[in-house]
Amino acid sequence: MLKTIGDYFILIGQTFQRPPKFSIFRRQLMHEFYNLGVSSFGIVSILSVFVGAVAAILVAYNTDNPMFPEELIGFSTRQMVILEFSPTIISIILAGKLGSQIASELGTMRVTQQIDALQVMGINTANYLILPKIIACLLFMPVLIVFSIALGLIGGWAACLLTNIITPYNYILGLRSWFDPFSVYFALIKTEVFAFLISSIAGFIGYNVKGGSVEVGKASTKGVVHSSILIIIFDLILTQTLLT
Repeated sequence: MLKTIGDYFILIGQTFQRPPKFSIFRRQLMHEFYNLGVSSFGIVSILSVFVGAVAAILVAYNTDNPMFPEELIGFSTRQMVILEFSPTIISIILAGKLGSQIASELGTMRVTQQIDALQVMGINTANYLILPKIIACLLFMPVLIVFSIALGLIGGWAACLLTNIITPYNYILGLRSWFDPFSVYFALIKTEVFAFLISSIAGFIGYNVKGGSVEVGKASTKGVVHSSILIIIFDLILTQTLLT
């Protein structure tokens, strides 16, 4: 395990070097923006709306008491979506999509000797292949999470409208009550950490695949599993560090 951790940091050191040609790096980055970011809007949209709706219904079910004001449902839904559901749950979903995509792409290039051919040409393959993916995730995942938060809150409003658990007016009033801007900053900080974990771990695992197509499939699964586990661990660490 220590050797694997050491190899990971060595690869990261090779990755974060200045690209020799910025025009090529920019072209790769634009490709990764679409390949990893824009293509994820669909799944993020669907999941966020339903997660927000479920959060609102659960809060309403557990606060069904005349002593609790109805505005508390909107407030609690907002806090759940911003602090945990969107940055963590959506990041785990993206770990499944982006992590497997990155690991399988690099793994396929490794087993078909495309990476070896680039190295023979004197190209820093870690910098050329992995850095655009990491930068794209770091820049685009916060956009996805902010989009997810907005849709999650809209999903909660739709649940109130369709199920009559509370009036939409009181839900929106709860959304606007007792707002702390640090909640959004906290969500974005977590998102940046999770984006780096997903892209770097999946890139490391895919880059070091050995064997054939079977190993590529195993690397894809391993990238998702390891990224998801570390997301949960760092979620606890960041929550304990930043909110206490």
